[in-house]
Amino acid sequence: MPDSPGKPARTPVSRRDRPAKAPLSQEAIVSAGLDLLSSEGLPGLSLRKIATALDTGPASLYVYVSNLDELRALVLDRALGEVDLAAGADGPPRERLKAVLRSYQDVLLSRPGLARLASTTMARGKGALRLTETLLDCLAEAGVAGRDGAWGADLLLLQVTASAAEKSAWEEQGDVIEQVKQTYEHASATDYPRIHALGEQIFSGHGERWDWALDVVIEGIARVSGDR
Repeated sequence: MPDSPGKPARTPVSRRDRPAKAPLSQEAIVSAGLDLLSSEGLPGLSLRKIATALDTGPASLYVYVSNLDELRALVLDRALGEVDLAAGADGPPRERLKAVLRSYQDVLLSRPGLARLASTTMARGKGALRLTETLLDCLAEAGVAGRDGAWGADLLLLQVTASAAEKSAWEEQGDVIEQVKQTYEHASATDYPRIHALGEQIFSGHGERWDWALDVVIEGIARVSGDR
């Protein structure tokens, strides 16, 4: 149909004039996954959604990642690269250890679902290697080396990961957690005398509680190592 009188003629636009897509790569896929995790949480971390974000088909992603499990591990590892490994560098080994682990927890809580991802996924790559190397170095400087250092670093990561996952769950399920607190705080003094006596203390502490738990674990690692 000819153009209406008085209207400028339409100029055909070739598909070739569209901006070229960025080359597909594992790095681009992981970056898109991290962006989706930030905006949608763990449900956003799917191959289909990543393919849509990159304007490609899901099948194209399998050239660079073998499956969703590998993708999750790579996304987690990329996030671990944000941990401040120099935190507390001027302090004594134990304080440096706590500072690095605090940064690790901050990273896990920086994106919805990341703490839960860390509790079910083993990262693979430089992010995880550098974090583990730093923890081993801190423990060695504190006098814990060899097998005790290796097991100790793993235990500390488990402790902080679990703590972050719990904190994340509290933030996501505030109403449910409040109901749990009420259950404990109003427990029968006859049936549950110790719970009743402690009351609010069971859920108290927040930041202070985090420091206390880490001190207990670190002291335990050092003591067991010293007894060998």
